[in-house]
Amino acid sequence: MIISVAVTEPLLLNDVALTPPVALAPLAGITDLPFRQLVAGFGAGWVVSEMVASQEMVQAKPGVRERAELGYDQEGTAVQIAGREAYWMAEAAKMAAGNGAAIIDINMGCPAKKVTNGYSGSALLRTPDHALDLIAAVVNAVDVPVTLKTRLGWDDDCLNAADVARRAEDAGIKLVTIHGRTRCQFYKGSADWAAIRKIKDAVSIPVIANGDIVDAATAREALRLSGADGVMIGRGAQGRPWVLAQVSAALHGTPEPTIPQGADLIDMVCGHYEAMLSFYGHELGRKVSRKHLGWYMDDAGTTPALRKAILTHATPADVLRDLPEALDLQVAA
Repeated sequence: MIISVAVTEPLLLNDVALTPPVALAPLAGITDLPFRQLVAGFGAGWVVSEMVASQEMVQAKPGVRERAELGYDQEGTAVQIAGREAYWMAEAAKMAAGNGAAIIDINMGCPAKKVTNGYSGSALLRTPDHALDLIAAVVNAVDVPVTLKTRLGWDDDCLNAADVARRAEDAGIKLVTIHGRTRCQFYKGSADWAAIRKIKDAVSIPVIANGDIVDAATAREALRLSGADGVMIGRGAQGRPWVLAQVSAALHGTPEPTIPQGADLIDMVCGHYEAMLSFYGHELGRKVSRKHLGWYMDDAGTTPALRKAILTHATPADVLRDLPEALDLQVAA
């Protein structure tokens, strides 16, 4: 028997309240504005924007603002920035806060080579003194709360997240999210939720557990092993934008979400598709939407032939015509 525990105290970052403590992780090319709005509509404590490179953001290089629409005016949104130079990190934070961002999140967890080769993301775990310079620059540049997302360490010989988190708290970080893997693991193996407890024990600020959390059962186990104050869900929300609300309901007594099925599911997926077309434009939107449509159809049990046809259709009208048939096989999640 699962017993729900009501949330009585929100996580408070200055005057920003985060409740329930279940958040959507930033995923490049996935958690764009249309998807974040969809997830938030079902129910989430907060969502985090796609990572945006600080220098490119400030210099407004083509495509950056269009790709990473940051949702400044969206309640419960943290804007995530990355970089390797204190000046650009501080300027990006000031720009985001000046445009209305309620929370600034610093990325020190991205394992992608194109990021770490630029000495950003999780590469900063190899140079903690430099990382702390960046953190201090961002904290000192803005009045809004600044949070940090990172990993256990660079590799098994460099498990320094606890020390980094402690120093980050001293520098003014208000919350830290830990993905339970090292950078060199990327997404292989299993997230080590128990290892997050060392970080929790090192700081007094809230700690959020991340990695391999896909439902209420894994969220509950991650909290038990880590002692964390909340969870962050990333890949588990792909094709299931309601999963954060399900976890919140099971663990914290929030209202149980209605999982769309039948005509409601078709309306939701078609609405998400049209929102992506509107956000990106038809040409880019058709391409970006394919991964999301694929996840929805995988969950629905769409036949391979129909799935392939929809993902290769040349026009949005053709996609919208065939989606009802593709999703009609949906069963209760």
